[in-house]
Amino acid sequence: MRLNVENMHCQHCVRAITAALQALDPNASVQVDLSKGEVRAEGNFSAEAAIRALAEENYPARLLDD
Repeated sequence: MRLNVENMHCQHCVRAITAALQALDPNASVQVDLSKGEVRAEGNFSAEAAIRALAEENYPARLLDD
């Protein structure tokens, strides 16, 4: 899935976002593109669960069409 994520600015953000999604699935693949404000994630979780997990870390997100 591809998500547009707000409030991402630095490597701390990358680590926090990766940790939030890998808390849902420890084997999840997470790629963060700070310049585009996008996250690509593949794992055993729904888009809704990913968006909720990111919102809890203060990173509002929305699903983008691929």
